[in-house]
Amino acid sequence: MIYPSPLAQPEHGAGAPISPAPVAPPLPVPARKGRSAPLWGFGILIVLLIALAAYLLTFLGTAASVIGMVLALIPLTGVLLTVRLVDRWEPEPRSLTVFAVAWGAIAAVALALLVDALITLAIGVDASPVRETFSTVIQAPLVEELAKGLGVLLILVIGRRAFDGPVDGVVYGALVGAGFAFTENILYFATSLIEGGVTDVTMTFFMRGIMSPFAHAMFTAVTGFLLGRAVRQGRTAGGYWLAGIAGATILHAFWNGSAMFADFFLLYFTLQVPLFICFIVGIILLRREEARLTRDRLGEYAVAGWFTPTEVQMLATPRGRRQGMTWARSLPGDRSGLMRRFIAEATSLAAARQRALSGRDLQAADDERVYLARATAARAQLMAR
Repeated sequence: MIYPSPLAQPEHGAGAPISPAPVAPPLPVPARKGRSAPLWGFGILIVLLIALAAYLLTFLGTAASVIGMVLALIPLTGVLLTVRLVDRWEPEPRSLTVFAVAWGAIAAVALALLVDALITLAIGVDASPVRETFSTVIQAPLVEELAKGLGVLLILVIGRRAFDGPVDGVVYGALVGAGFAFTENILYFATSLIEGGVTDVTMTFFMRGIMSPFAHAMFTAVTGFLLGRAVRQGRTAGGYWLAGIAGATILHAFWNGSAMFADFFLLYFTLQVPLFICFIVGIILLRREEARLTRDRLGEYAVAGWFTPTEVQMLATPRGRRQGMTWARSLPGDRSGLMRRFIAEATSLAAARQRALSGRDLQAADDERVYLARATAARAQLMAR
């Protein structure tokens, strides 16, 4: 090539073509249907809430209702925090947990009040001891547990892809019971304040808010537990639901009867406290069973090469999760959030596979593919340098 002068520069050559940076494909998202509460359900609850609020304000007054609500929030908070601990292994969708509490606090109470009003219209006002006994020991437990249990059954129907077993059933049942106890406590606290002043409401708060905040949660958790057993075994839910209602009603009737016919404090410490301890032990055993199933289902993926045995141990055991979180925090930038996501997606994968094996969810195989993609993507981000 001949240049016009010694100072002339050559023409610039063409560089290698620069390709656009690769864009990661969007992660698949699990279907919302069967995993969230529908808007129409919340719409019905809002209408019932307006009617229930009008009832409370009309018969109890604004001041007593507000004071009763503030006091009722204290035991409700304790119960919800406890249920959250139970639900930590595989947290339930938020919309379903909110729906569960709302059903107990609004719909179940409204149904119970409606049935009580209809019975009163049918037989008239009767203040006899026989009628009071029947109302307290038979009518109230049966009507209330049916109203609460209907909510748990409804959650199974609308949230069938998030209702995976006994632990989920206990969680949903306890949340419905906690909501019911909240509104019932407003009624009791406000009535005590109106009729007996500070002294009476203090005693009522001690009995219901301190000594027995978990009563309704425990009763309805029985219904949820048996529905969860039906789900886990792939059985029809109807018979299990009726058995759960029967068990919850018996416990409820025994609780109410002990306050009417026996030394409440003696039975409380000799029977109710041991029963509560057995309930806690049962939850611990159920949590261990959930961990075992998670380990087994993820182990099947490990055999196929998707996870290592070490990863399965980290994802499917409480100790492994704690160690995994500690390790993730030590990584540059603190990757504990990614580890938490990896654990959640892998746990959902195990639950989806368990649903598929039970044969009760024809779409569970699709969920498996979605959660496998999400779990492996979370792991890739966690391990990225």
